[in-house]
Amino acid sequence: MAVTLMGQTASIAAESEGSYGFSADDQPVDGAAGTGDAELLLPGKTYKSSLPADGDVYYRLELDDTSDAYVSVTAVPRAGATVTASDGIRVTVQDADSRNCSIESDLVGAGRSPRPIVVSGTREISPRRTACQEDGSYYVIVHRIAGTGGTPDDWDLELAPFLEPRLEKAMGTTPPGSPDPDSDSTSPGGVTGAATPRSGGTGFGSAAPVEQGVWRADISPGQTLFYAVPVGWGQRLGATAELDSTIRGPYVGGALTMSLYNPARGPVADVSFGYSGSQKAVALRPVPPVDYANRYDSSGAVRGMRFAGSYYLVLHLSEQMGEEFGAGPFGVMLRVGVDGSAQAGPAYDGRFQPPGPFEVAAQGQGPGAGVAGGGDGGGGAAGGGDAVMTVVAVAGIGGGTVLLGVLGVWTVVARRRAGGAA
Repeated sequence: MAVTLMGQTASIAAESEGSYGFSADDQPVDGAAGTGDAELLLPGKTYKSSLPADGDVYYRLELDDTSDAYVSVTAVPRAGATVTASDGIRVTVQDADSRNCSIESDLVGAGRSPRPIVVSGTREISPRRTACQEDGSYYVIVHRIAGTGGTPDDWDLELAPFLEPRLEKAMGTTPPGSPDPDSDSTSPGGVTGAATPRSGGTGFGSAAPVEQGVWRADISPGQTLFYAVPVGWGQRLGATAELDSTIRGPYVGGALTMSLYNPARGPVADVSFGYSGSQKAVALRPVPPVDYANRYDSSGAVRGMRFAGSYYLVLHLSEQMGEEFGAGPFGVMLRVGVDGSAQAGPAYDGRFQPPGPFEVAAQGQGPGAGVAGGGDGGGGAAGGGDAVMTVVAVAGIGGGTVLLGVLGVWTVVARRRAGGAA
């Protein structure tokens, strides 16, 4: 809907464009007020729930003593909600004895715009830890962080549990090291050429597949776009987002936010910029090549680059842009760089659950071409099995399934396979 009255733009944009695209396969689940009634979350499935403005909600996991577990929680303020920079969520994973396995949080930030907020809880099996190493019941606790002045209504939640099997053979625990920003070779600034139109998905499950190259889309105030990029073992990912120029206007802080998430929907890095009408570009800070031992690094951005698969680039345009510059849409350019030839990954003693997001294949062109799977990884997939991105695969990926096809071809057979594996 075109709107010329600036004061009405943001709320209308939020209602028409700002909603998160929950997966059609999401199962409804109620968050409990305590551990006694906490409902079970099964790795390989996704769930839809809600988070009250006050009070915590509890969910349960049943885990063995060999696998790493991840639970990604996407919190979505409802259409028309007012949020502040300090609104957000905290996710805690605890064992049956109330010992914390992980505590992570995230906030809306400077854009003050209702957007999907993604936080991931973990239970890791590690020689460096003593707590949370046993099999049994674990609890996921989601807490609403309420800023002053926000709308005190419920938020929607999408919960996605993942299971990473143990390795067939133990590896070293020394991480390769953080990337040097001054000598980074993965900057997408060198990715040139004509831009290919590619509308983003509305959620993780519908993330649009992209490879190395230049991509263009329209984005409206309050809207969030999701893209999936296959990144193999040993490869490095970089991205730059560029917002087109328009009429000069007041400065909007946090106008565009670009976030990177790993195949388990775990946050890796994010960056944002302010805008006053002139074209603006921002690049993700350098991240290291995908390596199993990255998980032992002290940096969260490095730890996130721990397995091969579909990495998610997520763009959000602040609602405040509508108040100052109109309903749009605004043109945005996404430059994606994937550096290095993919390598064979570690051998896993089992399969990821669900397998889809962790399966990648050769991109078939550019510097990122090569074997991109490892362990039980195989073909290419994005979005937790809701959509499978297929590309020409190369042998030697391990025990996984190799999918053949061309980037952007969506197959019903592959979708059913991924859904059945969940």
